[in-house]
Amino acid sequence: MAVVRVDVAPRLLEWAVERAGWDEATTHKRAPRLDGWLTGDQKPTLKQLEQFAHATHTPFGLLFLQEPPTEPVPIPDMRTIGNAAVPRPSADLLDTIYICQARQDWYREYEREQGSDPLQYVGSATVNTPHVEAARAISHELGFDVVSRARFANYEDALRQLIDMIEGIGVLVMVSGIVGGDTHRALDPDEFRGFALSDPLAPLIFVNGADTKAAQIFTLIHEVAHVWLGGSALSDAAMVARDGVADELWCNRVAAEVLVPLSSLRSDFPGEVTQQEVTRLARRYKVSTLVILKRFFDAKFLTWDRYRDEYEAERERVIEHAGRNRGSGGNYYNTQPLRLSRHFARAVIASTFQGDTSYRDAFQLLGTRKHETFARLADEIGVA
Repeated sequence: MAVVRVDVAPRLLEWAVERAGWDEATTHKRAPRLDGWLTGDQKPTLKQLEQFAHATHTPFGLLFLQEPPTEPVPIPDMRTIGNAAVPRPSADLLDTIYICQARQDWYREYEREQGSDPLQYVGSATVNTPHVEAARAISHELGFDVVSRARFANYEDALRQLIDMIEGIGVLVMVSGIVGGDTHRALDPDEFRGFALSDPLAPLIFVNGADTKAAQIFTLIHEVAHVWLGGSALSDAAMVARDGVADELWCNRVAAEVLVPLSSLRSDFPGEVTQQEVTRLARRYKVSTLVILKRFFDAKFLTWDRYRDEYEAERERVIEHAGRNRGSGGNYYNTQPLRLSRHFARAVIASTFQGDTSYRDAFQLLGTRKHETFARLADEIGVA
């Protein structure tokens, strides 16, 4: 029986590799025949092309187009490098947004069936709202003030507690460093740090868990600020940005003020910027040292040039420290509720037990394949 080979435009193959984020070594390892396909010396078989599509996470039918399709980010993209828009999104980023949108759609209907009222804080601010005023409103709504943080052991504990506070006011919070449940698809924090899917009934925040814990807490509040604006957004939440989209800059200022109120910092700071003082204040406010440096600049204790130098040096130290202390990822049943949003997982499981959601749909929403895993997850989050 003759082997059927198919014609594929080289541009589509190159697009699929770029979209997957493969470097040269990965491409050579995972698609060793690609060079021959690109030059036309060989043509892929149908099975080979299917395997290539699966490996690059490319919808198979798209490989038969004449030109690579345009795949815009499905929410407003507010990431910038300088003043330039970020180039084509990766498959990992797009799939993560699509997964979260599907979860949000389900949860919105769930809330409607429960007769829930719209959340009044969603869209309650604009970029013209003074950032101190917005920060005060967020802190009050969450119950997250400087005094209350004394009970947190450190900023990692503060991050966990803050997630619970945000979910407590009705926002779904998902923190993950992978696409869905696929441990082979790690997210790149250099591509994005988080996004917000604003909605009056089911606002959702996603934080890139592949980023350092130091960065995640700032991203988390940054995305909360987007919910207050009432608009969805894909963010880089860069603490060293001076130019860019007005919404992003406003959310940065609000997040910094929530985490370290400037009036409080001025009364706590003796006046000399040292590593010891940065560390002391980070422990007091339960934030990263990078946030403290940001607030030093905001308070005019540092010039822009010195701030940039201090920030980059501290960032390298934080990344190195995080690398030394990186664990295996923890127990699945402890980390999965964080990836999914504990509130979301609880709602899906409860709805399934009540017969309103099929097990098949529940497995897809929760990213699991086995009933045993589903049952253990239900036990972990306390749904009987």
